Amino acid sequence: MSDETPAAMVHLEDLGSMIEVSDEATVSRTVMKAEGVRLVLFSFDTGQELSEHTAAVPVLLQVLDGRLSVSSGGITVVLSPGGIAHLPTRAPHSVLALVPTRLLLTMLDLTQQPASAAAT
Repeated sequence: MSDETPAAMVHLEDLGSMIEVSDEATVSRTVMKAEGVRLVLFSFDTGQELSEHTAAVPVLLQVLDGRLSVSSGGITVVLSPGGIAHLPTRAPHSVLALVPTRLLLTMLDLTQQPASAAAT
């Protein structure tokens, strides 16, 4: 039996309030690093874009408010609140804000060691 105590639960009350949409800008902020996961909030003004890129780990994209056009592998979807998109490791993808938008990016990484799971 191990003497290690599991890390305490981390709770974030209102993700949307943790980032604001800035005029003509894309903003990002890491709000949690915990075992197996990193949460990053993005805000996009209308027309802001992340050109095609990849992620080193699988990711989930979830719009908190607004609408994004997400393209990957020849498929383009409009992601709105209530929808979610999964992208596998190293899948090329791009993101375009159709209106002012806040996005939760969940980076899944099982090699991530439990550190302080506190929000940053």
